[in-house]
Amino acid sequence: MIWFYLSLVTAIALATSDALSKSALKNSDDAIVAWARWGLASPFLLFLLFFIDIPPLDLTFWLVLVTALPLEITAILLYMRAIRLSPLSLTVPFLALTPVFLIVTSFILLGELPDRSGVMGIILVTGGAYLLNIRSNEKGLLAPLKAIAKEKGSLLMIVVAFIYSITSNLGKIAVLHSSPLFFAIVYANILTLVMLPLVMRKRDKFFRDLKVEPLLFIMIGLSYGIMMICHFSAIRLVEVSYMISVKRTSMVFGVIFGWIFFNEKNVGDRLLGSVVMVSGVILIAL
Repeated sequence: MIWFYLSLVTAIALATSDALSKSALKNSDDAIVAWARWGLASPFLLFLLFFIDIPPLDLTFWLVLVTALPLEITAILLYMRAIRLSPLSLTVPFLALTPVFLIVTSFILLGELPDRSGVMGIILVTGGAYLLNIRSNEKGLLAPLKAIAKEKGSLLMIVVAFIYSITSNLGKIAVLHSSPLFFAIVYANILTLVMLPLVMRKRDKFFRDLKVEPLLFIMIGLSYGIMMICHFSAIRLVEVSYMISVKRTSMVFGVIFGWIFFNEKNVGDRLLGSVVMVSGVILIAL
């Protein structure tokens, strides 16, 4: 059960990073905050390099790394834009769709298939997504679906969920051909360097934002670094769909944080939808 506890810590750390990023986006830029998640996690992760053995690396590792990088960058930028455009409680819960997409992508990339409970899980995930906008039913039974279509942040997060269903599998392949901590360190630092030009175009604003709220940005990096370490440590121990399903419980914490820190409304209704979605992803993992 070590994988379960690591996955749960991953979920809490991710929700914390989301909430902190949402706060930073009030006065900062999408690209700056996106870079901060990786860039400020890198020093913490790089420090760990002195305490681990460097594993032998083969061609598969490098091919997976080169493939995953552009996908990850795209997902990060879309992720930041989604939580800027829409409330956390209407964006983060849609990450529950990743295990649904994993049914296909894990089979293609890893040969993994869900059992019969996966069917019920998909139904619950879909129903939970519907419940997120159930207050719109005054305009008809299909109004919530139309509301989702109109919520740009939600649509962007669905795209992010699909991309993550690919990178999650690629991450496991890379970890199996290296080690969890080593891959987390390498991945974070390479992404930091690749995304650096995006930040340097706005370097004056970046350093100004960092100077105004240094602790906020440091905490964004620290929480994301913890998330990465636990993520890659857990994913090596269990099937991808199992680990990601538990990780997606971050949506519940995201809804709660949105209510506590950002005064987001109708959280009771949205929390119900989140719980139903969590139930679905748990069934997918059974």
